[in-house]
Amino acid sequence: AGVALAGVGALAVGARRRRAVLPSRNGPRAVNVAAAAEEGEAGEWMGAEKFSGLTGSVPNKLDHVAISKILPHRYPFALVDKVIEFEAGKRAVGVKNVTANEPQFTGHFPDRPIMPGVLMVEAMAQLGGIVALQEPVSDGKGQFFFAGIDGIKFRRPVVPGDTLVMEMELKKWRPKFGIAKMTGKAYVDGQLALEVKEFTFALVQES
Repeated sequence: AGVALAGVGALAVGARRRRAVLPSRNGPRAVNVAAAAEEGEAGEWMGAEKFSGLTGSVPNKLDHVAISKILPHRYPFALVDKVIEFEAGKRAVGVKNVTANEPQFTGHFPDRPIMPGVLMVEAMAQLGGIVALQEPVSDGKGQFFFAGIDGIKFRRPVVPGDTLVMEMELKKWRPKFGIAKMTGKAYVDGQLALEVKEFTFALVQES
């Protein structure tokens, strides 16, 4: 919504480390997935079942079908795949699975695909819309638009194969004017990828 974020895709990227959480007798423990794969090459083979089990405890509060009943966005601009944590009227955690067959990667960039910063921000905004377009904030009628954005910081590139885990929190809601203030962060493999100090949204009711 009129936000200029040029040059985000040109961020330099170093070696990427993937981390996950596995259960243990002493509680959850952090595991470097790349190291686990190397261990498999050296000795024990983990296999698909164990890798799949790394996300077995992640809840699914709203799937893609449920989200499509709240938000008007459709392919190729539906950027929240599921909601895994939700507190009505306050905050939500959502997931965007980044895949190589998304249309923006044909030009951004052909030899080194990187998710455009504006789409990362848009994905977070859509997650914010899931909070705002439900009770107790609103009755879900009308449209939810950007009115302003401030304090954007990109911490690392996001590329195909990444899972962008986003969190949006409602800080202020002025129902008389339909104005919402939110803050948000997004992570990949437990590392901060993007943070936004303040989103301003306007809820425009249908007449």
